[in-house]
Amino acid sequence: MLVSIRERGQGMVEYAFLFLLIALVVIAVLLILGPVIGNVFSNLNSRLVSY
Repeated sequence: MLVSIRERGQGMVEYAFLFLLIALVVIAVLLILGPVIGNVFSNLNSRLVSY
């Protein structure tokens, strides 16, 4: 099956949009949950130091 250059380029653009969407979701989740995760590790660290 032959695929034209135009169709191949369209597929690459679709993959780029998908990658961008995934990257934005990951960044948003890290911005929202970052402080929560930091507090968990900080509490764990303070408990380990007290033993």
